[in-house]
Amino acid sequence: MINAILLQAAQGTPIDYMPIVLQLIVALGFVAFMITATHLLGPKRNTSDKLVNFESGIPSVGNARQPMAIKYFLVAILFVLFDVEVIFFYPYAVNFRELGTEGFYAVLMFVAFFLCGFIYVLKKGALEWEE
Repeated sequence: MINAILLQAAQGTPIDYMPIVLQLIVALGFVAFMITATHLLGPKRNTSDKLVNFESGIPSVGNARQPMAIKYFLVAILFVLFDVEVIFFYPYAVNFRELGTEGFYAVLMFVAFFLCGFIYVLKKGALEWEE
């Protein structure tokens, strides 16, 4: 009998989710109300100055559709790639005693792959900026 009660309590019933559903309804209702209220009550002055593109207070110069050098994107992607790889060192640093020599060899292999990728990027000239 006690096991059946504990099993039923552990499974949860739909009524247990009612506070979450209620909070979601109140939040969505508040957002919808605020968007509608600001749209109806806010000022509507469409002048030519308001319809001009604005970029940090600096007047726009040239065409925004000009191609940009791929080097900028390549360096950004490489930064993200190597930065994410460095993040994987944190769990090892926290648990290096528990991982022992097997963990140390795994990290050495990871660093070897990391360096192989970095050497490949250098050999391809991805970080050279002469044009």
